[in-house]
Amino acid sequence: MAKLPVSTDKIINDFGPHKGYTPKDGFKGNFEPDKLVKTHCCFCGMQCGIQLKVKDNKVTGFEPWMEFPFNEGRLCPKGVQRYLQNNHPDRLLSPLQRVEGKGFEPISWDKAMDRTTSEIKRIQKDYGNDAFAVLSGVSLTNEKSYMMGKFARVALKTANLDYNGRLCMVSAGAGNKKAFGLDRSSNSWADLKHAEVIIITGANVSETFPTLTHYIWEARDNGAKLIVIDPRMTPIARTADLHLPIKPGGDSALYAAMLKILVDNDWLDHEFIDNHTSGFQDTIDAVKDCDLDWAEKTTGISKEKILQAATLWGKAKTSYLMHARGIEHQSKGVENVSACINLVLATGRIGKPYCGYGTITGQGNGQGGREHGHKCDQLPGNRDITNPEHRKYIADVWGIDEKEMPGKGLTAYEIIDAIHRGEIKGLISICFNPLVSLPNNNYVREALEKLEYYVCIDFFLCETARHADVVLAGSLHEEEEGTVTTAEGRVVKINQAVTPPEGARKDSDIIMDLANRLGAGDKFNYAKSEDIFNELRVASKGGTADYYGITYKKIEDNMGIFWPCPSEDHPGTPRLWEDRKFKTPDGKAHFNPVTYRDPSEITDEEYPIVLTTGRVVSQYLSGTQTRRIGKLVDQYPEPLLEIHPVLAAKYNIKDRDLVKVSTRRGQAEFPAHLVETIREDTVFIPYHWGGKHSANQLTIGTLDPVSKIPEFKVCSCKLEITGEKGSEKLTETAYQSQL
Repeated sequence: MAKLPVSTDKIINDFGPHKGYTPKDGFKGNFEPDKLVKTHCCFCGMQCGIQLKVKDNKVTGFEPWMEFPFNEGRLCPKGVQRYLQNNHPDRLLSPLQRVEGKGFEPISWDKAMDRTTSEIKRIQKDYGNDAFAVLSGVSLTNEKSYMMGKFARVALKTANLDYNGRLCMVSAGAGNKKAFGLDRSSNSWADLKHAEVIIITGANVSETFPTLTHYIWEARDNGAKLIVIDPRMTPIARTADLHLPIKPGGDSALYAAMLKILVDNDWLDHEFIDNHTSGFQDTIDAVKDCDLDWAEKTTGISKEKILQAATLWGKAKTSYLMHARGIEHQSKGVENVSACINLVLATGRIGKPYCGYGTITGQGNGQGGREHGHKCDQLPGNRDITNPEHRKYIADVWGIDEKEMPGKGLTAYEIIDAIHRGEIKGLISICFNPLVSLPNNNYVREALEKLEYYVCIDFFLCETARHADVVLAGSLHEEEEGTVTTAEGRVVKINQAVTPPEGARKDSDIIMDLANRLGAGDKFNYAKSEDIFNELRVASKGGTADYYGITYKKIEDNMGIFWPCPSEDHPGTPRLWEDRKFKTPDGKAHFNPVTYRDPSEITDEEYPIVLTTGRVVSQYLSGTQTRRIGKLVDQYPEPLLEIHPVLAAKYNIKDRDLVKVSTRRGQAEFPAHLVETIREDTVFIPYHWGGKHSANQLTIGTLDPVSKIPEFKVCSCKLEITGEKGSEKLTETAYQSQL
């Protein structure tokens, strides 16, 4: 594979991103739709209910779905604009092939599929089955997530399958499984409303999960105390009773000091610890030297605030702790998660009303997508691909010999490393934009250029697809029926509102066609999405993520069902652990000792400033969708360098000055945005943009040793003033990801 076939400007002109807007008078049929379709938003893990207006097989607008119990009609800025993708001028309407010197040209589906099948067979014949890899994504439904795992193992017969949830929830998942033997938030959000104390750590809730804030406001109305732990004073932190402005990477030190305070003051639930947990003594031994002086120095938080937070938590009768990527996007993400869980277990506040622990899912199906088999180490039902009994069960469901099933493969970033080593020669991706999403993305670009064949399934030409040999025009969220699982563990129904436009195909049809051409068509003979789900139910039966008792009808009758749900007469499980029986081998919740260690890269004389990254309210992940919606782009048109005025003064940086940010991976220029809501030793850049505006040119590829998540949230940088101001032209074109 070579570099881009033509200039970036030519590709952008032909395929975008271009900004789409609602016509001045609205889309045709908006006021007299043919139907209203109850479904869910395509973005974050809240999966808010929404009704899509449909006219002449096009989505023309939306109405609130007031009856859906989570959001009750509320939507965020992204949710109210999500329908604009359906009529977007950038929509891919046929397969495309790369033509050197010309760009991408339409080809027939038969030609695209024949070429892809031929290249898969050639590469696997020449280099072995594992030389062709799959990168999948968790904006896919449960059905398509399940299918991608099965496709990789049964049709491609490759071990090298992973997904973009590797950049999202895997640290939380690993920590949950170590402690509880099961990977799901312990409660529905309903318990949050009546908790006495709430800790939010590493989660910019107001901007990234706006509809969840309603539950926090209700809790505050009921008297709850709110503690927010974040290096930035985010909108939710501004309303908190206590904001702890932690130095990025210092998280487990804070939790260790808090646990020591709980122990020293005997704010412990001894009955719960003695009868329902293991590992407590080793855990408290690990924090015995974590006093307040040490914690203050390590975390950058005053010892008075640390003591205040521990006191609020320790004395509460009910509480809720929740976290997101801030603590998980680290090379010690699993340790951070375990240290949080230790605080919950020490006080015994789990499995009871108004007492909870939750991991806030970032991607639309970040929960369900990590349960049913498109992770490199996982089989459906959250089974372990290295476990002989698990392998045998799934092989029987799939109708194959267990010996034919590949073993554990490489994780997402390890796949990039393997391409560089020459071990992986071909790649198929769906619902994943690694050129924007992965750290050190110049390294990722070099990997793409080394592939012998790359095929991308997508409905827009994302930045990674610009490097593809063939692009297959797939389907939008509303164009195929299925299910997703929300951040609280509720399985909900995605109802098909429209069919794909002429020339595009449903994702599942593309995968079934490829499987058939690879000789595995008899294993992918599904007439409809419900057939896939019913097979998924059987595949999950008896696993820790058991969906066997969930049916499409049951979901619709109840507006969602919480798993585990082992039988059709089972009501589902909104609150876990009420019986104090955990899914670990000994049936107990496990404390896990955590010893503090530094991030993989710490500041020094050459790179003296901490760089952290995150999201903004109007954008979503790599921006493939949201950077095409005009009003969302206009709300936050370019990535800005958030910097405290005290730090800015050291470099004589003024607002809107163009600043060069350099790390050991690369450099990029961003307009400065002077704010007092960030630590004086830290700068922040949002990561939704590609090309020369990408924050992930700078981030580090160090992986957590357990979860293999990259350390997006902590690296070291230096700043240089360029002598220029951010220009109007740069602002207006940043969304297009020019190089």
